[in-house]
Amino acid sequence: MTTHAEAGDNDDLVASCETEREPGPSDSLRTFGAVVQALREHAGLSRVQFGELVRFSRHTVESVELGRRMPDESFVDRAEEATGNTGALRKAAPHLSRGDAGLAAWFRQWARLEKTAVSLCTYECRLVPGLLQSEDYARAVFEGTVPVVPDDRLADFMASRMERQRMLCERPTTPFSFIVEEHVLRRRFGSTQRMRELYDHVLKLSAPRNVTLQVVPLQAGLHACLDGPLRLLETPKGQRFAYSEGQQNGRLIADGKEVRLLHQRYDTLRSQALNAKDSRGLLERLRGEL
Repeated sequence: MTTHAEAGDNDDLVASCETEREPGPSDSLRTFGAVVQALREHAGLSRVQFGELVRFSRHTVESVELGRRMPDESFVDRAEEATGNTGALRKAAPHLSRGDAGLAAWFRQWARLEKTAVSLCTYECRLVPGLLQSEDYARAVFEGTVPVVPDDRLADFMASRMERQRMLCERPTTPFSFIVEEHVLRRRFGSTQRMRELYDHVLKLSAPRNVTLQVVPLQAGLHACLDGPLRLLETPKGQRFAYSEGQQNGRLIADGKEVRLLHQRYDTLRSQALNAKDSRGLLERLRGEL
């Protein structure tokens, strides 16, 4: 049962999520970018001139200065040379972190809860869940976004996606449950080889005992979660949250009654989907059909 204190915490969390709509860089990237800009301007260089010296585009220089891009080692070294070798950039670079730069604003609060959750459940009817996507599949998803994602942002999105996946390997005692519609796994996104790699990746990540993958077969018909994708988690304090997502928005759900209803729907769908063994068998057959 949720206490009054926990309910208050949930309300604060939802309020925070509602106000956090626009993407923003991490504090360390923002600070580093401001230092780069200050040193560049002190040297009397425009972004175009500075870009020529560091051998990156003006757009990339701007992204670094605004904290939107993680600078690579070559950028730091050349930026040091271009600004007088003060040592400030080389000393600051090891302390940089991406923060939430590669995550959609409406997803960030959920991503933070994921990091410490004691259980995670995911139902997907649109695409392979992010935690199970191969690198090529994730890149294809991001590259297909409208409007087109700039190259520097694409790198951030890819890094965040792959970093989130590490949870499956680094938390062997946390239960992860995935329920995915069969048509999602059948949808082609590239060459036969890329599809095989996707199936191999999903099979590998879902192999550990703490990870359960269930497929809803095409012949299952109508079921309990037709309202759309769903994520559920439980925190170390026993609080339970849900998350739903649509076009250009996402919703963190903390209301106890609504979360219980969504848990009931998920549990019902579990009984309607194939069990884990048969789901893996289906994936292996799909791979063999390529």
